[in-house]
Amino acid sequence: MGLCSGIGYGEMRLPNLLGHDSAREAQQQSAAWMPLLGKHCHRDTRRFLCSLFAPVCLPEVTASVRPCRSLCEAVRDACLPVMSAFGFPWPEMFNCSRFPDGSELCIPGERDANRAESTDAPKGSVICEACTHSEGEIQQNFCKSPFAFRLRIGSSSLEGPDVRVVPQGRSRVLRWPSGPQEQQQAVEQSALWLPRGRHCSCPALDGPLAGSYIALAHMHRGRLALTGLLRWAPEERELKKFIRTLLRQDC
Repeated sequence: MGLCSGIGYGEMRLPNLLGHDSAREAQQQSAAWMPLLGKHCHRDTRRFLCSLFAPVCLPEVTASVRPCRSLCEAVRDACLPVMSAFGFPWPEMFNCSRFPDGSELCIPGERDANRAESTDAPKGSVICEACTHSEGEIQQNFCKSPFAFRLRIGSSSLEGPDVRVVPQGRSRVLRWPSGPQEQQQAVEQSALWLPRGRHCSCPALDGPLAGSYIALAHMHRGRLALTGLLRWAPEERELKKFIRTLLRQDC
């Protein structure tokens, strides 16, 4: 089941919490929710969806373990704005009032509520538009963007209403309207900016800033403003294939 690949357990209980009687039916129905994972609207989206489509089978528990209401509400509040932007409501079968409030066994969110955030950017239920891009949307918008990079991020910080994103080490320029030498000099000396990032959430900048990113940007008031930011989740070798796909486009 692609939705729950790598979720941390290998046996599920049927029927699941959505009434699917077979693994095949659960797999078919869960496939429709794969695009939401690509939006990175909440770090526990996969955990919540898999608790419904593929509830963990625990030998010592005779019934399916449901998600905690707090997990449902956290994912709903973060992902509903993204879903609404594409015309999709929060489905009744995901009604958070169905799930336990924590007084009985349930699946919590991964994040410890007492753990300090690794970035000082505030978190909100509205996702910054630049941070909703999937691989397909990066590919679709690649040729429309005057600037594109593969990079690692050293830090992100608030400066007024915006978030300043500082690349770490050597970045690869994928699109830039100038010569090769100017390309690298500009990337090494410049920061990227997420306009009005104080007022929205960017999951790609949450947690440790590890791994590679694909960034799309345009020039706005003398600064490189992010229009798309994707933290690369698959293996690095898959990123190389993806970059070759981007560069083969006839822009």
